Order: sequence, then C-alpha cells, then structure tokens
Amino acid sequence: MAFTSASFIVLTIASVLLYYIVPKKAQWCILLLASAAFYMAGSVKAFAWVVLVAGMTWVTGLILGRYNAIKPADKAQKAQIQHKKKQIAIICAVCCFGLLYAMKYWNFTLELLPSALGNHIPRWDFVVPLGLSFFIFQSMSYVIDVYRGKYAPERNPLRYGLFVSFFPQMVQGPISRFDQLAPQLTAERKLCWDDLQIGIQLALWGYFKKIVIADRAAVLVNNVIMENCPYGGALIALGILFYCIQLYCDFSGTMDVALGMGRAFNVTLPENFRQPFFSRTASEFWQRWHITLGLWFKDYVYYPISLSKPCKMLTTKARKRFGNRYGPLLASSVALFCVWIGNGLWHGAGSQYIFFGLYYFVLIMAGGLIEPPCARAAQHFGIDRNSWPYRTFQTVRTLAIIFVGELFFRSNSLEAGLAMMGRIAGDFTIEAFTTGSALQIGFGVGDGLIVTLFMMLVLAVGVVKERGCNLWEWATAQSALLRWSLVILLFVGTVTFGAYGLDYTPVDPMYAQF
Repeated sequence: MAFTSASFIVLTIASVLLYYIVPKKAQWCILLLASAAFYMAGSVKAFAWVVLVAGMTWVTGLILGRYNAIKPADKAQKAQIQHKKKQIAIICAVCCFGLLYAMKYWNFTLELLPSALGNHIPRWDFVVPLGLSFFIFQSMSYVIDVYRGKYAPERNPLRYGLFVSFFPQMVQGPISRFDQLAPQLTAERKLCWDDLQIGIQLALWGYFKKIVIADRAAVLVNNVIMENCPYGGALIALGILFYCIQLYCDFSGTMDVALGMGRAFNVTLPENFRQPFFSRTASEFWQRWHITLGLWFKDYVYYPISLSKPCKMLTTKARKRFGNRYGPLLASSVALFCVWIGNGLWHGAGSQYIFFGLYYFVLIMAGGLIEPPCARAAQHFGIDRNSWPYRTFQTVRTLAIIFVGELFFRSNSLEAGLAMMGRIAGDFTIEAFTTGSALQIGFGVGDGLIVTLFMMLVLAVGVVKERGCNLWEWATAQSALLRWSLVILLFVGTVTFGAYGLDYTPVDPMYAQF
C-alpha cells in the first residue's frame, strides 16, 4: 500500500478517527490493527516475515531479560551470564541478518562465483517484504539494547509487535529505538488540535515534495539514466542532477508524511533529515541525511568495533608509532570501513553499492587526515574558515561529492557508473540544449520550470529551518485563517502541479526497495 494511494489515506483517516473515539486503554490496539491492515494489503506472505522477525526478537528479549535479572554471586558467575547472553544475542542476530542476506544478497553472491560453481547452486526467489532492512534493523536495536541492560524487555508480544510494525514508519523508516517510540505508542492520548494540525501540514508538505517535484523529476531521470545510455555527458549530468532532486524530495517527502501521520496520533518520530545540502563536508552530509540509519551504524557497529579489545590494542600501538593525532585514526578506520561497507550493502546487492560505501569511506578518512594541514595552511595564509566565501566553497565542493556519489548509486552497475562518469568528463557538450534535442526525452519545458521553481521553494524552507525556525510550529501560533490557508495551498498545489494521470507512471517510494 503506497503512501500516495487513496487506500492509504483512507486507512490513516479512519485510524485517526477511531484512535480518538475508542477508550484510551484500547488506542494502541487501533494502531496495531491499522499496521496489520496496511502491511497485509500489500502481501499476506510478506507480513508473515514481519511476524517471524518480531516473534524471534521478542522471545530473545525475554530470555535476555531473565539473565539480566540474575544477580551474580561472584565474577565467575557474572562472566558466565555475560557469555550466555552474548551467545543468545548472536544467535538472534544470525537468524535476522541471515534472513536479510537470504532475501536480498543470496543471488548476488552467486553472481560473484565462477559460473561453473554458481550455475549449480539454486537461486532463491522470495517475496521480499517492503522495508525489510528497516524493520530488521529496528528489531535488532531492541535486542542489542536489552542485551546491554539499557531497559527491561517488553513482555506483551502485541505491544512489541506494534513497535516493530507501526505503519507510518514501516516501509521507509525512520529507524526508531524502543525506549523512544514504544512508550508513545501505548500511552493514553487526548486529541491535541495543534498536533493534528502540524501532522496535516507536515504530511501535505511531504506529499507536495513527493508528487510535484520527485515524481516529475523521475520522468527525466528514467528517460536519461538507462541501460546502455545513448546520451552525451551534459544530458547525463542533467539526469543525475535531477536524480539528486528526485531522491531527496522522494525520501524526505515520505519521511514528512510518516512524521505527519505520527504527529496526528500524538506520536513524535525521530528526525531523519536536517537540510543535508547545506553540509560543508561529506561527513557532515551523512550526519544530516538519513540520520537514524547513521546513528544505528554508529551505536551498533562503529562503537562496538572501535571499543573492542583488538581495536584498543591497535590504537595503543598506532599512537606510539604515528602520534596522538593520526594513531587513533588508523584504529578507527577499521570500524569506519565496516560501517561504510555495511551502509553500501544496506542499500542493495550490487557492485555499485559497494563502491558507493567505499567512496564515502575514502572521502571521510581523507578528510580526517588532511584536516590538520588544511587548518595550518588557512592560518598561515590568513584565511577565515568561517567566512561566507569559504563556507560557500565548502558547500559547493560537498555538492560535487554528493553528485558523483549519486551517479554511481543510481547506475545499474559499477561499469555503467564508470561509463557515465567517463562521458561527463570526456564528452560534455551543450549541443543537446542548443539544438533542442534535449526536449525529445519526454520532459518538457513546463516540467523543468515546475521542478526548478518548487525546488527553490524547498531550499527556501530549508534556509528558514537552518536558521532555527520550525515553520510548522510557527504556523500553530498564527491565526486560524493563516494556518488553514497554508493547508489549502499545499493541497491545491499538490493536486494542480502533481505528476499523475495518463501521462505519468506512478513512482513507488524509492527507499521502500531497501
């Protein structure tokens, strides 16, 4: 069930109405039923996988909770309990991530094997549930946190199932933590008109970005960036530029819908975007883009590896050899490498995704290495690194880095990405624009103007947010006329300028495939 479908909108409206009508003790049951209906509308078989993952992680949490409740008599018993807990957590992780591997990466692995071997191993064609990576990562964060003793396990399987399957964030996230989300889902709520209004505004803004900008930009992207792309470097560059616009407006738009739907139930979901195109470095970009995924890798991959005994020993040796500045960087590179390989593979099974992860790993490591000499050089030449010209230079440089990364991310393979990069570098002419052949790709001047104009509006809203003003919170303090005028403008704008109808192919949320 797509976010843009009429059935999803009807389900959400009906759920909100029932949520505030039924007795408060039963409110969470409405959310659970709506979540089950949302997922089963897409595929009953796929929903079975959700139930399986939720069941495995819930049972694991209960077992870990029992071990956490034991008060060890001595260090030996404490070590024994810790060993048992680790074994249980590892078994659960192997089962969950093994399921993820089987569904998403098994066939890709066979393609890497020699044909004499790979052709004799059967391929598996599962019904891959939407948002598979999202709900597995969310469920495993719960298991790891219970293992660490951060909180007690949830004893009610249905309440836990709601945490895993809450429908606004089911398909594309954000990836929530149990202690942040679960108490909100099961709390008894009164109707708050401010929250409901903000939720409607956020959702409409998300639909506007998705349907008006992203889905319209998709027409150009799909007609240019294709297998055996016949176009020159300039059109390919235009296609990737519009892909960056499409990806941001699609993903951040559906995030706004999810956050808006959550707000309608008086539930605050974690922020997943924070004006990423204002970033000054590649590292900062990933602190602003898909924030919850980055935090997941940081908390459950980077820190455990960097704080492990082997990495601590490596840090000690590296400090002695390379000094206090570069020594820790060498050790942390091991953890960072695992994070970015994981990040690349999380997005999909393909050489281009592995390259995408390694691309950012190299850039972020290089940034850490060259930062001290850059700071000394700026001081030597009297360059103010906080001045607007220097900050503008950094932002433009980071946008170029993002452009190259998204080129490979969008390509069908690493070879296709390299070929497109080669055309941009070696065959960049504006002939397609001067002769008018650029208009023969199914994307007219009107489409371009609409995308450009409204993308400027998105950037303007981003500037306002970057300066610390929350537009939706500000709107609640204004008159009812202004508040509802904003709602009407967003609705009319989406209906009037949205890319739908006979001339457009519906575009599913892009991150649902991950």
